Amino acid sequence: DTFKNKFKLQQANEIDEIFKGLKQKPGFKAFMVLNHDGVVLRWDHNNSGKLPYDKAVHYSHHVLELYEMIVVQIKDLFNPEDDEVVESIRLRTNGHELIAAKEGRYILVVLCDCLTYSKEEKDMMAALEVQT
Repeated sequence: DTFKNKFKLQQANEIDEIFKGLKQKPGFKAFMVLNHDGVVLRWDHNNSGKLPYDKAVHYSHHVLELYEMIVVQIKDLFNPEDDEVVESIRLRTNGHELIAAKEGRYILVVLCDCLTYSKEEKDMMAALEVQT
């Protein structure tokens, strides 16, 4: 029993370190972790109030709905027997970006500010836009 508690504590510390590193990335605004029902389990509420709980719930509802619609469309576009799995979605506007990644029964959502990309990232994105 003590071993299980130590293991859980170690896992929690590793997850906290991942979130801490994520917050150091340029453009990071907020994150939230949802369960498969869209319940907000964890969110970036200590980041100067940038994402209050009610706003996290609002995002949760829309991200889950969008994810479910995308899964249906992917099955329609590709061979349904392949049982394609949508691992992540990425939405980007001129100023904002939302990335949602599903793993098992959980979804990690990260909100970013696109205006703070590095010069290399901006150059790469500009090159991609020229190609299309």
